[in-house]
Amino acid sequence: MNKTTYFLFCTATIAAIGLATPVLAQTTINVSSWGGPNHGINTIVWPTWKAWVEEATEGRVTIKVTEDLGPPDVQMDIIADGVADATWIFHGLMPGRFEMTKLPEFPTFESFSSEAASAAYWETFEEYLIQGNEHRGLDVMAVGVHGPGQIFTAEKVEDFDELVNTRLRTGGGLMSELSDAIGVSGVALPPTGVYEAASQGVISGAMLSLEALRSFRLAEVLPNTLTVDGGFYRGSFAIIMNPMILESVSAEDREAIESVSGEQLSRLFGYMMDVSDQRGVEFAEELGNTFTEASEKDIAMLREVSDELIEKWAQKVSGGGIDAREALNFFHDRLPMAAEGESIESRLVQQ
Repeated sequence: MNKTTYFLFCTATIAAIGLATPVLAQTTINVSSWGGPNHGINTIVWPTWKAWVEEATEGRVTIKVTEDLGPPDVQMDIIADGVADATWIFHGLMPGRFEMTKLPEFPTFESFSSEAASAAYWETFEEYLIQGNEHRGLDVMAVGVHGPGQIFTAEKVEDFDELVNTRLRTGGGLMSELSDAIGVSGVALPPTGVYEAASQGVISGAMLSLEALRSFRLAEVLPNTLTVDGGFYRGSFAIIMNPMILESVSAEDREAIESVSGEQLSRLFGYMMDVSDQRGVEFAEELGNTFTEASEKDIAMLREVSDELIEKWAQKVSGGGIDAREALNFFHDRLPMAAEGESIESRLVQQ
């Protein structure tokens, strides 16, 4: 059963869980969501977590999602100001505050699912990154990564040299550093602005995850994809909550909410990204898009660049009892183990 078919099955399962849960909620967690209505965060993550929370607390706690309370870069303010109780954030939008969270973004040069990566990331966060207190004042309910970030172009590209001086969309942070090393001319754009910019010839390509081929219709305007195993980069996210929420419920309900968050919710986030990526690739293939693997020469160059960026990052964030390289090695060691762990698909089947 492929992920798209399984997604339909899981949706029905989620609905069944919800119908079976008595309406006794005493506490409502108000979630701010900046993804579009069809984004997997809204169709998979929030409804599944809601069902889990309601079941774990026997209906005493529920979740309500509100969309479009603000753009992604103001979500932390929305929580701090009490407009909402929980949300999801992209760490790359706040580089001055979040530096340790670059850890899962560096190229790995091997393929693995976003579900496994998100589970390994949660273990690494608990073991190392939480000590850095970068999410101070917030409860981190889960962390996760999106799928492999690749390069989409209007014209077919087979060599990094063909990208030199090309106007390529980047999202800042690690993406910008990688694009600078390759020699492209980076253009800062939100994902929602890429289709228009590409269709008007303002840019010739973009660095984004595979889900963007469908969700942002990039397959229609940038029909060629240059790939690296594991991606040129990954994006780091967190699901955060105002600590007053967990303080306001009983110890029993707090424990129940935490039992269906953490590693389990991180896996769910990664699973959602895997489903979205598969749907993006299928959409691109239907349109006849091309997929080209980067050459060994280019991958060797990318490895050198990545090693330099990791060294710079490790020197910057190490300290205060945190060894950045040790944390990165721990993350890499946990990846294959996380891949062998109990999958979200199996947990949904059991429910």
